Amino acid sequence: MEPVSLDNLSILYQSADFIVVNKHWDVRIDSKMWYEKLTLQSQLKHRFPELADPDTYYGFRFCHQLDFSTSGALCVALNKAAAGSAYKCFKERMVTKAYLALVRGHVQEAKLTIEYAIGKNTTEGMTHMMCIEGTEGRTHQLRVHCSAVGHPIVGDFTYSLKTDGGPFRMMLHAYYLRIPTAKELVEVSAPDPFVPTLDSHWMPQQTVHRLDDLIQHLKEKSAWAEGTGSEADGPQNPEAPQEVETPETEEQGTQCREWLAEWAPE
Repeated sequence: MEPVSLDNLSILYQSADFIVVNKHWDVRIDSKMWYEKLTLQSQLKHRFPELADPDTYYGFRFCHQLDFSTSGALCVALNKAAAGSAYKCFKERMVTKAYLALVRGHVQEAKLTIEYAIGKNTTEGMTHMMCIEGTEGRTHQLRVHCSAVGHPIVGDFTYSLKTDGGPFRMMLHAYYLRIPTAKELVEVSAPDPFVPTLDSHWMPQQTVHRLDDLIQHLKEKSAWAEGTGSEADGPQNPEAPQEVETPETEEQGTQCREWLAEWAPE
């Protein structure tokens, strides 16, 4: 991708209720620091000044988060009702997301399920990081899990313990996003940036799975779950570990209710 600027915001999807952008890898979603003028928030205000909501702190309601150094599909709700419907999809685990990552080492497995819990790292000097033990949390989930199995993401300075600073970016990209809200289906793919035509440093040598086939499988799995009301009713791989439902804690329930109260329609 070309260097980030105020003008080069890439739009993947737009409707009356949502915008999905292809976030640049070198820009924060928002910032409270006075010297950080170039953010996704400022790009949106520059491109769509008429859509900025003065009643929100950031001007736009971001439905989810991407790290500063992660690129790809990011959904923005344009009103409270849309934000509430998107959050409901996230809360009920109806959202489908697929990421692309280049990792260090030689990955032997064609498919790998990682089930480590994630919690805050309490080690002195590492409190800005997450780890695979402790209380549950989802911050930096993919980065932590890749590092935990011995294949840190290329360019991840934090989870390589500050050793991987050579690449021009962290090679993590939010490729596919599907949010089946009650009013509309938001479904987009952000172009794969890890191809020779866009990045001459990357030259694939062997294909284990075709990307298009994997995304089609995700689409079919999501559609089946929506049609039956549960993924458990659909065809399953008996060798794959089954997900165990974790009861929602009182604190999580309170946070959800507060979020919905904030974004609920007036």
